[in-house]
Amino acid sequence: MQKDGKISVGQLSILVILLTVGSTILNAPTGLITYARQDAWVSIIVGIIIGMLLMWLYYTLGIRFPDMTLVEINEKLLGKWLGKFVSLFFSFCLFIIAATLLFFLGEFLTVQILPDTPIEVILILFLLIIIQGVRHGIETVARAGEILFPWFILLFIIFIIFVSPKIEIQNIQPVFVTGIKPIISAILLYLDFSCLSLICLLMVFPGYIQHPKQAFKALIIGNLIGGVLLLIITILSILVIGVDNSARQLYPSYALARKINVGGFVQRLEAMLAIMWFISLYFKITIYFFGSAVGFAQTLNIKDYRPLTLPLGMILVILSLIIYPNITYSESTSMEVWIPLLLTIGMFLPLLLLCLDLIRKKINTKISAKN
Repeated sequence: MQKDGKISVGQLSILVILLTVGSTILNAPTGLITYARQDAWVSIIVGIIIGMLLMWLYYTLGIRFPDMTLVEINEKLLGKWLGKFVSLFFSFCLFIIAATLLFFLGEFLTVQILPDTPIEVILILFLLIIIQGVRHGIETVARAGEILFPWFILLFIIFIIFVSPKIEIQNIQPVFVTGIKPIISAILLYLDFSCLSLICLLMVFPGYIQHPKQAFKALIIGNLIGGVLLLIITILSILVIGVDNSARQLYPSYALARKINVGGFVQRLEAMLAIMWFISLYFKITIYFFGSAVGFAQTLNIKDYRPLTLPLGMILVILSLIIYPNITYSESTSMEVWIPLLLTIGMFLPLLLLCLDLIRKKINTKISAKN
């Protein structure tokens, strides 16, 4: 498949930040604090360190196959038929995750902001924007990220400034009393939504990157900045609304924004946080949808992925409506479903491919030496 658009290393770093934050800027503190309580921040710090190792893994695998996506790497290392089977599974996983994220969008808007609007209308309108972006190519999506990212950071800084006066230091005490097992569970949860989910970038890197050898710094810095943003949100949730309230809230960051009240004039700025969430969520769904469309096209030997975007988009809307009965059920499936799935495609699969490539090259070197 012809790759008709290339993005810069700087644009890649912005996409990594937005993908790391993704949909979790609103609800990440809930799961983390539920498991690790006031030690949730410790889990994030450890998760950030492990995330850097995952970024190294993705970079190392990708850079060994310039101009290839993960789907093409699968077929090269696993063979035609096994490679196609694994690629179809991988593309289907990306598609399912995109549907899940779209479900979260619809649930949040219909409950918090537009309760009288049918969820189907919201999903279709948002997906039309995603399809338009995907059809224009990854280069256009990355340029949109460059335009919106400064506004995202500006809103985040304003949010921190206005919510800081509500901080109560005693809420984070005592420290290190939760135990190792809850912290490990929180680490896995953090890796699930902020690091392992970045496996979708191997449908972009290195095939769509202008200077792939310079992308390592972009992956590391992007994931680090995204992790720090989530760390700040989680710490603020603990310090402002407390551990118990954060664990009970579906959207603790949204509840934080409701706490803002400066002189009775600047208050109720939750819409500001919602805008930040829309920005990061848009890019996360778009990259997942792009990866699944390109993956299906490459696996089925279709020259252009664009004709698939509309039918896949229609299926995505239907799937997002039936994938979960409610938001509470979706939260309960993280440990049982999503962590094992993302560990499989986000860590074990790239590790397997990297090992197979090392073995293959070692065998070829020995054969060449004998000849």
